[in-house]
Amino acid sequence: MSIEYESPSAPEEPLSTEPASMAEQIEQLRTELADAQAQAEESNNNMLRAVAEADNARKRAVRDVESARRFAVEGFAADLLDVIDSLELGIAAGENAAGTQLIEGMEATLRLLVKAFEKSGLTVVDPAGDQFDPELHEAMTVQETTEQPEGTVLEVFQKGYVLNGRLLRPARVVIAKAPA
Repeated sequence: MSIEYESPSAPEEPLSTEPASMAEQIEQLRTELADAQAQAEESNNNMLRAVAEADNARKRAVRDVESARRFAVEGFAADLLDVIDSLELGIAAGENAAGTQLIEGMEATLRLLVKAFEKSGLTVVDPAGDQFDPELHEAMTVQETTEQPEGTVLEVFQKGYVLNGRLLRPARVVIAKAPA
């Protein structure tokens, strides 16, 4: 059994053993090494810049999300300022106002509040007379009746609210049931 040894392939240009030619080759290798080192340093700097830029973008995104979270209700809160003003005026005028004037003031305040809700994507679920929908309504009780079809909402104890398609609170209702 014999093991054959292959010598590494010879360089394309054979190394010269002449001192002047060897010095030129060494200088050429030094130049190539310096170029390779410069290219490696440039690549390293580019990589460090990219990492720093990505880190800055991440930090900026975290700040933006935090700011959006803290001030998300800013527009809604500004709309509610009119409601507060109206309530304060109603309370101040309440001592000298008649009952009908107070009710009119409360209705105006309620309209301001509903308008603020609608601007913010909050809609009222008032299902009186509608068919019961367990996705939007919570049945508090059932009542036997022949006046409405079974499953119809007879009375709303408490209105429900939906925010941009997401149920915040179901409407609490009384449902019609056929007599036994």
